[in-house]
Amino acid sequence: MDSRDWNEDQDPEEEHVSGSLDTPLRPDAFALSDDQKIEGIAYHFREIMHLLGLDLEDDSLKGTPKRVAKMYVKEIFDGLHPDNRPAARLFENKYGYKQMLVERDITLYSSCEHHFVPIIGKAHVAYIPNEHVIGLSKLNRIVQYFGRRPQVQERLTRQIAQELRDVLKTENVAVLIEADHLCVMSRGVNDVSSSTITSEYSGLFEQDTYRLEFLQAIRHNK
Repeated sequence: MDSRDWNEDQDPEEEHVSGSLDTPLRPDAFALSDDQKIEGIAYHFREIMHLLGLDLEDDSLKGTPKRVAKMYVKEIFDGLHPDNRPAARLFENKYGYKQMLVERDITLYSSCEHHFVPIIGKAHVAYIPNEHVIGLSKLNRIVQYFGRRPQVQERLTRQIAQELRDVLKTENVAVLIEADHLCVMSRGVNDVSSSTITSEYSGLFEQDTYRLEFLQAIRHNK
């Protein structure tokens, strides 16, 4: 049994195992429209606020359930819906560029799926093109799309890498994410100094030479 498998002596709140590359979704995840989801979430969030003892008649609070619901559906979790997947248009590699292309410091906002609090950080991605290249902004959009859903950082890293391999038709892909987790910083151990780094390397990036070049490229000169 894996040492992280749950047993009766462990707190299930702290058990963070997730083995699948796919975000866990029910088969009927998209049976409701966005408006229906917003209505339902607003109702339930209103109940949460009520149970916390908040006065929902107060001018500052009465609009909060609807605002939170819209934020969940239209913004921070809109990466759950496949209709929002970025259309990655490819361009012919007319220049015959065969070296590493690196996009570093892509702003990353995501949400911890265990506590629904923010994950904030930077993603660095690289690929070595074959016959086609991709518009630079699409690299950012791919990162943002997979970030905008409840996540664990390990899965997020692998999802971005797999999408790049599929879109670019190349195995030569590298992804590294550096992020702060508010579930560690603002609760639990309240550690504001630690950060989490995850990476995925495939193709040529499994070789030390290419990996080192990538790592050197994403480090800022102080």
